Amino acid sequence: MYEIRFHGRGGQGAVMAAQTIAEAAILEGKQAQAFPFFGAERRGAPVMAFARIDDKKICDRTQVSEPDMLVVMDESLLDIEPVAAGLKKGGWAVINSRLVPSEIDLGVETRCVSVDATSIALELLKAPIVNTSILGAMVRAEGFVSLESIQRAIMNRFGEKLGEKAGRINSEAAKAAFDRSREGMCKGDRKLQKKNMWLPTWQETPPGVALGKGTKAGMAVGPGSMSQNMTGTWGVSNPLYDEDKCIKCQRCWFICPEGCIRRRDDDSLEFDLRYCKGCGICAKVCPKEAISMRRKGANA
Repeated sequence: MYEIRFHGRGGQGAVMAAQTIAEAAILEGKQAQAFPFFGAERRGAPVMAFARIDDKKICDRTQVSEPDMLVVMDESLLDIEPVAAGLKKGGWAVINSRLVPSEIDLGVETRCVSVDATSIALELLKAPIVNTSILGAMVRAEGFVSLESIQRAIMNRFGEKLGEKAGRINSEAAKAAFDRSREGMCKGDRKLQKKNMWLPTWQETPPGVALGKGTKAGMAVGPGSMSQNMTGTWGVSNPLYDEDKCIKCQRCWFICPEGCIRRRDDDSLEFDLRYCKGCGICAKVCPKEAISMRRKGANA
């Protein structure tokens, strides 16, 4: 049995990628299953999905804890999630990154394929949805299904939902990623991250929502954890602010869903990039184009 675990962020299409790889296997006469794992996450939050492929009936319905292939759809997850935990010895890691495999520190030394899936998605799909790009890189790493079957599955799944043109463009994204992928070995120097959990006692719960004194139950997830959840790692782009163009209308401040735009004393703005998810709404509502979106890591 071949087992795959996807690590991505909400909105990148991890679940659709797992379903598509399973459909490609079924097109070749194999048995397959795909399923997600997430809670009440919003766009940009870490999510997981799983897929299994075999020549015989699959009875295991549990999460994939020891994958043959690890797929990381956003390399920033390496800093906050133990993504490489359980990867089988000799397994493959497929990582969305501008870096070549030898420059990537996964925390486990293993065979690796890297591809700049985000750039391919922005080029072809005009959006940072990297699921179809990453599928092409997966086939480049391990030929458990063919690229042709992947492209057929993409046309079936995406064409049915979004139309033939969308299916074709997503199919082209998979082929582009297959061609541009780079193979090698990644490093295993970093310590695997422990999942960031906020487990407050009743004394730590913020005023106004604190449990009564003497309560022993505590809370699994409590109010006030938002300040500890640095959502600035969730996005692909950051806002670039031109104060000379700003007319101080404050539309961006009012509309920001994360509340990460601050007003200074003179009514000019500052952006708290620790929490900005790069949604771009501020740039869309600005009447003077004083805000533009720049991909992280790009030159100013």
